[in-house]
Amino acid sequence: MTLTASEMLPLGTSAPDFNLPDTTGKMVTLNDFREARAFLVIFMCNHCPFVKHILDGLVALIKEYQAKGCIVVGINSNDVDNYPDDSPEMMAKLATEAGFTFPYLYDETQEIAKAYHAACTPDFFLFDSDKTLVYRGQMDDSRPGNGIPVTGADLTAAIDAVLGGQQVSQEQKPSIGCNIKWK
Repeated sequence: MTLTASEMLPLGTSAPDFNLPDTTGKMVTLNDFREARAFLVIFMCNHCPFVKHILDGLVALIKEYQAKGCIVVGINSNDVDNYPDDSPEMMAKLATEAGFTFPYLYDETQEIAKAYHAACTPDFFLFDSDKTLVYRGQMDDSRPGNGIPVTGADLTAAIDAVLGGQQVSQEQKPSIGCNIKWK
């Protein structure tokens, strides 16, 4: 496991377009979410201990914020030839077992991860209703083994600001996790 920090895509960047299959094979595009007041893109995977550490809290956070108008997609860009636990079949299994209420998309070519400058799992990118990047950073200070509870404090503060029509704080800590497994 290689520990990597987010590359912190510049704030104000427009959301890069995508056209990726979900766990059922349905193609999902950025345009499908044009009405979103807040749009959260999470680069994640199945096997990363950092993702596993926050997964229950993340799923609960997403359910809460979907009810408030935040649209969420998860994207797995890992090399599945070398990391078969991240295959589309295993993604579908995780989505069912964990109770995902959001599309979990597969970026086989890794072009979408590159377009977003995603570097680690998890890596969070929050866009406003204009699909302009307003937050890129960590969910909270919790990490495997550090004893800090998973609260989602950093991410929820950003989502609350967007949904409330407020400016998101410019103080943003990069997400930290396993590096994306590049081909």
